Amino acid sequence: MDVQFQFDWHAAFASLPYLLEGIPWTLAISFGGLAIGFVLGILFGLLSLSPSRLLRWAATAYIEIFRGTPVLVQVLFIFYGLPQIIGGPIDALTAGIAAIALNSAAYISEIVRGGVQSIARGQREAGLSLGLSTPQTFRYIIWPQALRRMIPALGNQGIVSIKDTSLFSVIGVGELVRQGQIYIATTFNALETYFMVAMLYLVITMSLSFALRMLERRGLVGQ
Repeated sequence: MDVQFQFDWHAAFASLPYLLEGIPWTLAISFGGLAIGFVLGILFGLLSLSPSRLLRWAATAYIEIFRGTPVLVQVLFIFYGLPQIIGGPIDALTAGIAAIALNSAAYISEIVRGGVQSIARGQREAGLSLGLSTPQTFRYIIWPQALRRMIPALGNQGIVSIKDTSLFSVIGVGELVRQGQIYIATTFNALETYFMVAMLYLVITMSLSFALRMLERRGLVGQ
């Protein structure tokens, strides 16, 4: 049987104005969640390096829970399950930001731990020999070097988190995929609409990748 289909470019571009309305939501969830996740990731990353076994265990438990469960399940728990615990509703935008924050923090904490551990022990000893305290040595010597090495991995995590927002259409937040679903329900142009959704995600992620490559070329990241 000969199966034929025709891609309608006019229909594809006709969906674009409607899909663009979802970009602010996608970016708000992505970068809002990543900003919080970065702070939490630093916290749990440093806790995983703590001399205290209890603190290391707590950090490891958090990391394993959020790395070992799907982000879709996490956002569903936050949006539908958590309100039963706290006794009040959580709006979709807040649930999406919280899911990205908690999920990305687990991965960022491992990036932080690896970045800090990649700095030679002699750097710390050199700082202490200059009369710096342990916190000062970390702040002025260890952390700046570690952060430069972490930036490529942090950028990759950012791209992953941006793509993860596509799952949040299940809670009704008006991001790109949700806007596409609503548009398809009225026009039935699924092929063209989802093609444009994919292209918009590609533009966002490629822009971030380009920015990271520019930083690398200027020697602002890496070794």
